[in-house]
Amino acid sequence: MSPRLSNQLAHTSSCSIWSFRHAIYRQVPVRTFGIRSLNPPKTSRFDVGPGLPVLKSSPTAALERKANTLPLRTGAIAIKKGMTGMYDAKSGKRIACTVLQLDRLEVVSHKTLQKHGYFAVQMGAGWRRATNLTKSLLGHFSANGVSPKRHVYEFRVKDESGLLPVGQAVNADWFKVGQYVDARSNSKGKGFAGVMKRHGFGGQDRSHGVSLTHRSLGSAGPSQGGGSRVYPGKKMAGNMGNEQNTIQNLEILQVDQVNGIVVVNGSISGPKGCVVRIQDALKKPWPRVAPVSKSS
Repeated sequence: MSPRLSNQLAHTSSCSIWSFRHAIYRQVPVRTFGIRSLNPPKTSRFDVGPGLPVLKSSPTAALERKANTLPLRTGAIAIKKGMTGMYDAKSGKRIACTVLQLDRLEVVSHKTLQKHGYFAVQMGAGWRRATNLTKSLLGHFSANGVSPKRHVYEFRVKDESGLLPVGQAVNADWFKVGQYVDARSNSKGKGFAGVMKRHGFGGQDRSHGVSLTHRSLGSAGPSQGGGSRVYPGKKMAGNMGNEQNTIQNLEILQVDQVNGIVVVNGSISGPKGCVVRIQDALKKPWPRVAPVSKSS
């Protein structure tokens, strides 16, 4: 007859075996094949530490990659008033330029790395009646102590030093004569346009059997060798214009602080009265300006 364990030892061994089996059954299956993983790595703020490597897919690594391509200061919201010409004093040549105006531009709120994952300044321009705003947007303005704005945009900045105090007004003297800026605006909407107007196609022949299709697209896709299908991104007729366009490295020719006028060299996309966002140029040296104190 085999020896028996005492009650205490038998209870201890049975509990250990049951807990071991329970732990095995509760293990989450990990699939090691296929295209998509069932357990993808999740980015967490606890993954960043002094002794841990920085994850390449984390927001911290993304900010490090963009450290050299983010402006140090916020931009400005301007209204395009039209185009004019100025004469260069040295060469005597006439320069085509665009007139922009800043209208009651103020800082509405901030975006911080701890709360939102990046640094940005939310700017508001113009004026709007409180009765024409939604309650959520009106509460956003009242919580920050700013009057209702017609246009609200945010501008990315490199770090916390570029965050201006909430409610601070930004005038035309925020930019200096001779510095370069990048201008973002929506181009003029042309409506539905054909391929010749939209993409510059040459059209088809006026002879050799071509009739009634001189301005049409023609063949849209290859035959059997190309899969007998139309490739994605094929240039076709469709809506033309009304897309955001960025013009880089525009020189500022003149600044009028009293009237809020900024004159920029060259043309900017969009009709008169459109909204233009200007910010320090990325491909030019940063302008040398005095730092803004946050206590004001």
